[in-house]
Amino acid sequence: MKFAAPQFFLLLPLLLVVGWYFRRLELWKPLRATILVLLVIALADPQIRRLADGMDLWVLVDRSASAEEIVARDFEEWKRLLENSQPSSRDQLRFVDFAAEVSLRQPNTETATYPGDRSLTRTGLAIQDALALSDQDRHSRVLVFSDGYSTEPLTGLSEKLQEMGVPLDYRLLSGEDTTDFRVTSLSLPGRSQIGEPFIIDIALAGNGQAEIPVTVTRNSKIIAETTAKMDGASANLRFTDRLAEPGSHRYEVTIDPEVDAHLGNNRFETWIEIAAGPRVLLATKYEDDPVAPILRAQGFEVQVVNEPDTLNLGMLSGTKNVILNNVPAYEIPNEFLKALDFFVNEQGGGLMMAGGKQSFGSGGYYESSIDPLLPVSMELKSEHRKLAVAMAIVMDRSGSMSMTTPSGHSKMELANEGAGRAVELLGNQDLIAVNAVDSTSHEIVPLINVGENRGEILNRVRRIESMGGGIYVYTGLKAAWDQLKKAEVGQRHIILFTDAADSEEPGNYKTLIDDMVKNSGTVSVIGLGTKADSDAKFIEDISKRGNGRMFFTTVPGDLPNIFAQETVTVARSTFIEDPIAAQPTGSWYEISSKDFAWLPEVDGYNLSYTREGDTAALISTDEYAAPLVAYGRRGIGRSAAVSFPLGGEFSERIRGWDKVGDFLQTLNRWLMGEQTPPGIGLRHELVGTELTIDLLYDEEEWNDRFAAKPPRVVLARGENRTESFELTWERLAPGHFSVRTDLKEGELIRGAVQVGETALPFGPVIVGTSTEWAFDRERLSELRSTSEISGGKELLELTEAWQKPERKDFASIQPWLLVLLLLLIVFEALVTRTGWQMPEFAFARRKLAGRSKAARRSSRRASTSAKDATPQESSTELDSAEAPEASSPTSAPAPPRTAPETKAAAPEPEKSSEEASQERKSRFSRAKRGR
Repeated sequence: MKFAAPQFFLLLPLLLVVGWYFRRLELWKPLRATILVLLVIALADPQIRRLADGMDLWVLVDRSASAEEIVARDFEEWKRLLENSQPSSRDQLRFVDFAAEVSLRQPNTETATYPGDRSLTRTGLAIQDALALSDQDRHSRVLVFSDGYSTEPLTGLSEKLQEMGVPLDYRLLSGEDTTDFRVTSLSLPGRSQIGEPFIIDIALAGNGQAEIPVTVTRNSKIIAETTAKMDGASANLRFTDRLAEPGSHRYEVTIDPEVDAHLGNNRFETWIEIAAGPRVLLATKYEDDPVAPILRAQGFEVQVVNEPDTLNLGMLSGTKNVILNNVPAYEIPNEFLKALDFFVNEQGGGLMMAGGKQSFGSGGYYESSIDPLLPVSMELKSEHRKLAVAMAIVMDRSGSMSMTTPSGHSKMELANEGAGRAVELLGNQDLIAVNAVDSTSHEIVPLINVGENRGEILNRVRRIESMGGGIYVYTGLKAAWDQLKKAEVGQRHIILFTDAADSEEPGNYKTLIDDMVKNSGTVSVIGLGTKADSDAKFIEDISKRGNGRMFFTTVPGDLPNIFAQETVTVARSTFIEDPIAAQPTGSWYEISSKDFAWLPEVDGYNLSYTREGDTAALISTDEYAAPLVAYGRRGIGRSAAVSFPLGGEFSERIRGWDKVGDFLQTLNRWLMGEQTPPGIGLRHELVGTELTIDLLYDEEEWNDRFAAKPPRVVLARGENRTESFELTWERLAPGHFSVRTDLKEGELIRGAVQVGETALPFGPVIVGTSTEWAFDRERLSELRSTSEISGGKELLELTEAWQKPERKDFASIQPWLLVLLLLLIVFEALVTRTGWQMPEFAFARRKLAGRSKAARRSSRRASTSAKDATPQESSTELDSAEAPEASSPTSAPAPPRTAPETKAAAPEPEKSSEEASQERKSRFSRAKRGR
């Protein structure tokens, strides 16, 4: 502790003199003495040590991809300079590595390889972590080694650094000059109307002179190709476009310079939404689907998609209900099917599936990603199987199948699991054969009845290993067909699983497949890859000639579901072609306020079973009592299943039903859910990798509702979304909620703000370029500004890093003492008013004790003298003692009192020992003078 104004202690002697001279002030009393001493101490301004000696220097080292080479080259030199300039042993040097994650390096360790993701430069996160780990009882300073191009904004950091008294210094890294060209921005309006023209602005930057080829695509289709002339700084291009289709559309610009140091910043991607109001998305295989004109006649906006393989996530923007009308699962992109789960459960959309030979279980939807969304179960019970199937699976076990996937499994393991799912879904009467193929075919399971052999078959299939080489397609197909053609069943089917980029030996596959088709054989192909791969057309032709289905996937984890879909489609066809009478259940009132006359009979339907918790409004009257119209809720969305066809073959009765318009209108309106409520709005903005979502609302309208049920913001990351996650709102002001989150490069985000039973969907949103290589000059300016506000600077000389910041080591406790002084003064005033006696100091008690002893000695002497005196002397002494002021020469003698008067006098009050002693001394003095 120290005192900022010790001169005030000179008041203590002065107060002692005042207390001695003015005794009536009674300053020796404990309470008053304490108040005076406390006042002097408060005036001296005592201060206690707040910060320990020494300083912590937090060195944040950028280990991202853009700074990796420079750091690896110069880090040891920086470290040595900082250690050599360290002022004392009380100062500490703390190193923190950062890129996409932050890693604290342990003291006294050598430079280690950074273990995290290098694709981002999260300078803001690194600074926040350093501040969180810093000791508040010590001086701290932050030094950042970075190129300055953070991939996230530094919003709010300057205020936090200033509040904590921690300066931020920085040292900019600069490497060798290299020629680099990049796409710095692709600017589109966030939303436009149908047919309304809009401007596309493209900005390029670079440090060389060249003509750069530029390509612009929309939804992966080229819409413009040109060249940009770079003059060593920047170039700008401008295009116009207009769209007639609603939904969100993806634009991408790419450059292809001949000489370029960093390829990661040569593309930029963004999305635009074409607003058209709530609509129905109808995916159908019918050329003239009768559902579209019926809904349009009822006032609904309908977007018809006749090519299911063109369905994409952007089409869900603005869509309130999706109808899948007799569309097989294998023709719909897997990303779109997976997106429907978030669309229904979290974004409040509707999903309806209509019947047909390519729908429900017959269309391969059993155990697909949308199976749980439907209100019916498509699993066919064994007793309902009519025909047996002979199936052969040809498995690619080439070297590429040994590669490990993000899930930790190899491609071969996931393919084995897919084949296992196929075996599990076959019936006891079905036959199965499995062959693993590389440069030759290896028989894993001979053609055998599944029945009691299911366990052994699964054991063998799940133990197939990748053995290297390529896959000989013709050899595998021939071996499988040689087995199947011996089977005495009506349906024979081959599933070929192969790498779309490594399928060898076509051989005479056309003749082989023609022979299969003539003998009731079919072939489907599961290709690991895309349609753009080198062997994609070859394997597509195999599936087309074999009257089967073609699946492409780049996600090995999807293989089990694809095998399951294909097996169900072949072995468990559930479409009943006979006319069946229909019977209402009386549950339609849950959707409509009134029931109506249902059609009495349907031409055919897909056999399924009502899922537990859902409702069937119309059922068949056959032995199955199967649901013909069923519905249910999923999350805040809704789903429905119409098991009979609404178009094409087996739809004559439904199209002739006079209530079909009312039926489809009522069901579709229920599926679309509630309209967006008034008094509420949503906006979102992407800056770098940081997504900001703002919810604005009318307080009078929504305060009470949000108090009862707060709004939720839910996001789904990536096209292959597996689960959603929720963010936490921050209330910035009345009527304004906000939340921020960080995104990854190339990661697609869809979201929804749920308000009661409705939702405000948004997205897709994407970080459209490699932010690590974007080199945004705004981020560099932001770092300089943050450093300046915090009291830091750019360090050209590293020895200046140890300068202790201007932060007070001591904290004054004067305010606390003044509060205590005020309380004591109030207490002292209370004591004075009530007359309560406080204990006095020890020396005062000793003085009073001494006086008492003297009084007792005088009293004893007076008693002894009184016994020895004559009666006359005693009488004279008594008389003189009783005479008032007898010792005074000017006092007049008192008149003698008569005995009766003396006897009759009232008794005097009892005196204290001290008063009695003084009185006796006075009498003795008067008596001596009288002699």
